[in-house]
Amino acid sequence: MGKSVRKILDGMYLAGGVAAALCLIAIVCLIVLQIASRNFGFAFRGGPDYAGYAMAAASFLGFAYALNHGAHIRVSLLVSALGRYRFWGELWCYGVGTAITSIFAWYACNFTYESYRFKDISSGLDATPLWIPQLSMAIGSILLAICFWDNLITLIMKREPNVLEGSVDEPGEEA
Repeated sequence: MGKSVRKILDGMYLAGGVAAALCLIAIVCLIVLQIASRNFGFAFRGGPDYAGYAMAAASFLGFAYALNHGAHIRVSLLVSALGRYRFWGELWCYGVGTAITSIFAWYACNFTYESYRFKDISSGLDATPLWIPQLSMAIGSILLAICFWDNLITLIMKREPNVLEGSVDEPGEEA
């Protein structure tokens, strides 16, 4: 894989991570705004709903960045214990992960499109069109599927995944 493709992919994962961080900041701002609105006697409708949307967006948009930095559940402990069969264990893990995330991305996009098509709105007082918050789920799931495909192809071509060096704890290392 060329350096320019690697740079683009890593940039996409970083952009997802930055967007996730901004969503976390938005959650804090929404909570502070809701507290302030109560103290000053005015209603801030939809605050909890928007915080929930931002929480979902932060999760989905940050998945690919976390995967490439070895921050997901530590499958590495099991894979490291496989010894000379480690490659086959990683191939199985990335293969299953690629299949599942690709299917999920397809259904997330379809779900978002159907919400747009049928003009679904939230049940809260804000009546937000649901496709808007669902869009972050669709984008994040596509990004995660791309990241899994990236790691699977890199594993097959280079015999090691694209997870950044030193980001995954090896057995016996302190966290």
